[in-house]
Amino acid sequence: AREVGTEGILGGQARVRDVDGTWRDLTESVNEMAGNLTRQVRAIAAVATAVTRGDLSLKVDVDAAGEIQVLQDNINTMIVNLRDTTLANKEQDWLKGNLARISALMQGRRDLDDVASLIMSELTPVVSAQHGAFFLAVPAGGTTEIGTDGGADGSYELRMRGSYAYAGGQMPISFRPGEGLIGAVAEEKRTILVENTPPGYLKISSGLGEAPPAHVIVLPVLFEGKVLGVIELASFTPFTQIQKDFLSQIAEMIGTSVNTISVNSKTEMLLKQSQEMTEQLRERSDELENRQKALQAANAELEEKAELLAQQNRDIEVKNTEIEEARQVLEERAEQLAVSMRYKSEFLANMSHELRTPLNSLLILAKLLADNADENLSPKQVEFAETIHGAGSDLLQLINDILDLSKVEAGKMDINPERVHLPQLLEYVDATFRPMTTQKSLDFTVTTAPDAPDDLLTDDSRLRQILRNLLSNAVKFTERGGVELRIEPATAPELPAGVSRRGPMLAFRVRDTGIGIPEQQLESVFGAFQQADGTTSRKYGGTGLGLSISREIAQLLGGAVTAESTPGQGSTFTLYLPVSRADYEDAPPVDEAVTASPESTSATGGPGRRDTPALPAQRRTRRLLVIEERPNGLLSLVAESADRDFAPHPHAPGERGGIQVVGATSSREAAAALASDAFHCVVLELDMPDGEALRFLDALDGDPALSSLPVLAHNNPRVRTGREEALRERAASRRVELLSSLDELRERIALHLSAEQPGDVLPLVHPDARQQDAHVPDGDLAGRTVLVVDDDARNLFALSGVLELHGMRVLHAEDGRKGIDALTGNADVDLILMDVMMPELDGYAATAEIRRMPAYEALPIIAVTAKAMPGDREKSLAAGASDYVTKPVDADDLIARVRHWLTR
Repeated sequence: AREVGTEGILGGQARVRDVDGTWRDLTESVNEMAGNLTRQVRAIAAVATAVTRGDLSLKVDVDAAGEIQVLQDNINTMIVNLRDTTLANKEQDWLKGNLARISALMQGRRDLDDVASLIMSELTPVVSAQHGAFFLAVPAGGTTEIGTDGGADGSYELRMRGSYAYAGGQMPISFRPGEGLIGAVAEEKRTILVENTPPGYLKISSGLGEAPPAHVIVLPVLFEGKVLGVIELASFTPFTQIQKDFLSQIAEMIGTSVNTISVNSKTEMLLKQSQEMTEQLRERSDELENRQKALQAANAELEEKAELLAQQNRDIEVKNTEIEEARQVLEERAEQLAVSMRYKSEFLANMSHELRTPLNSLLILAKLLADNADENLSPKQVEFAETIHGAGSDLLQLINDILDLSKVEAGKMDINPERVHLPQLLEYVDATFRPMTTQKSLDFTVTTAPDAPDDLLTDDSRLRQILRNLLSNAVKFTERGGVELRIEPATAPELPAGVSRRGPMLAFRVRDTGIGIPEQQLESVFGAFQQADGTTSRKYGGTGLGLSISREIAQLLGGAVTAESTPGQGSTFTLYLPVSRADYEDAPPVDEAVTASPESTSATGGPGRRDTPALPAQRRTRRLLVIEERPNGLLSLVAESADRDFAPHPHAPGERGGIQVVGATSSREAAAALASDAFHCVVLELDMPDGEALRFLDALDGDPALSSLPVLAHNNPRVRTGREEALRERAASRRVELLSSLDELRERIALHLSAEQPGDVLPLVHPDARQQDAHVPDGDLAGRTVLVVDDDARNLFALSGVLELHGMRVLHAEDGRKGIDALTGNADVDLILMDVMMPELDGYAATAEIRRMPAYEALPIIAVTAKAMPGDREKSLAAGASDYVTKPVDADDLIARVRHWLTR
């Protein structure tokens, strides 16, 4: 008892000779106690030793009772729990390790076939499968582009691009959605597990034999809910739960990898197209640069002649007093500078005319070819025509930039101060540039310092023009990282020289993490036609006019633009503007309603109503309903921009026009607004969720009182949904205009708001509908006679082609005098298109002379000009023109205006 119980020496037994009776019972009891203790302790020790070696298969199994039995059960339970935990950890280590390994193998892959083969060779053995196939979703029609956006009709199919142990001829290699298990998984977007497959379903073969699999699993490969492919695996043994979990997680990783490769392929294609456009722009930039050099040479020659004249004057009057001589020289030089500036402005205006005139026929004819009305051009030829039209449009933008610069230099750019609400400005900036930065995967933040004012007094349109230039440059020159706009009060020490320090100033800082600009080039980038990289191998396009125009406009606003940059790290362009200026004090007071919170409501308009501005008693109010997903979103900003350009025609002295913009975010809110007020026009966002746009149009069709209400529907060209077909049918059956350009939408809003009554402006025809029915003359235009007066044969040809396409009879005249003769010799002339710049008798004089004839006092005359200088519109209307368009003429806009005046 002492050896076993006290000293811990197990296995001992008491041996007492010649003992009997009670002593014998005592001895046997002690020996039995020692034996039990020995067996129990040794059994526990043996199991504990096995556990320490990692063997979890043993358990304590000896006869015991009481606390020893409890201890034995606890030890056995501990071993079972430890075994289960160890197994679960091994399974998780297996799952995570294989996920990490296969993910690492897929990194950097750019070829889809390579990725498909890698997935099959690595994934199939990992889950103990013996057969596998990888199907990718491609548009139907033979293309190799990945994704289920589909072909022309939205259809797609699943093609096998990788396999494991596949024997040719055993199974098809392509499926359509819903066809077989592969198509069913793609259509339902869920995993299908087939257990105990029937005989003959599939055979897995090797060199030694073949046998059917027992279990098959089919998994969809998804990315953001879109089907990119399907994986099928077959195994002799059932798939364990950990293997199913592994397959579910690896399918998500495969979807991300396949989507990345697809997006990269599309990006490379777009980059190639961008490089081609850059080359075309470079060629045009070189041409303009050569013309600028010729202008500089002419100016240099003029300066030389002026210097020679000044020298001759000094020689003639050498005996006069030095004061008189200095005064005369100063007056002569000032006069020469004024003449030079006048020559330059007139030269740019005339060059604009000379460039716009051929550009007008180029754009019109390219548009006619691109529409392919007779359907006799190949798709490639149509693409060429669209490319020509796009390049011409880019050239037109360049001409407009040059004219802007000339207006600033000539002091003819008007500044219209108004109260600008900063939160509303920031909402416009976010809505304009958020899609651009998202497309390039850049961070975009817009912040305002807590101590910044809520509004400032400046020209809102010019401020937006500067911010568009600065932010567009920041996005263009930034490939990774982000772009930030920060508005904060400017401190006096940081203000550049020449900026007034009499009042508080605001700093609009545009920071980017782009390529940066060397210090020696920071000032040169503000020069006209200057770029940060002006070499022939430059990567980024642009005319180099944006920063020059922005700095000039900033100075007109009483501020300045500065730049700081570090090559390779990014740039910061800062626009400094006064919160208010002394020279604005005499400006008319700004309606305080402009600064009202965008979230304000009214009793009749519901959420989102904004009055811009509040209307005096004698104002003729135009109401505009904007229906979009976000309150006070992008379309509301476009409507307010059109409001600023709206030029009402008052009926009585002192009467003024005004616009009231009402917002709605659902068809229910829109119906409530229409029930409470009369509206001139509706602007509708087509991409609203849950079919709200179609629901609103259904409600509109059901109300006869609203049948003539025009609807301008903004159609995002990057979004192609099934709803577009239904909306096109609505456009053919009621007054719905489908517009994909925000600038076009803005112009149409202004045009509808300028109408005398809602519905006076006829809707544009959808481009697809024009192409489909271009050969059918318009019922309201066919047979009408139009006289085109233009001295350029190319414009005569182009305009005649557009008008004759609509069944109209076209008469030609080369100048104003011949135009009057043609008019008096043809009594059936219904309308005149009058070019402004013509020899002998120009368009102004010809129009005025026609208006003096009583028979033609009400004849519609549309003035057409390529000069587009300030005051041209007013001058044309004052001469008696009914309407005014600029070259290059937009064919759709021209036909809409002709139809308006002929059906008036």
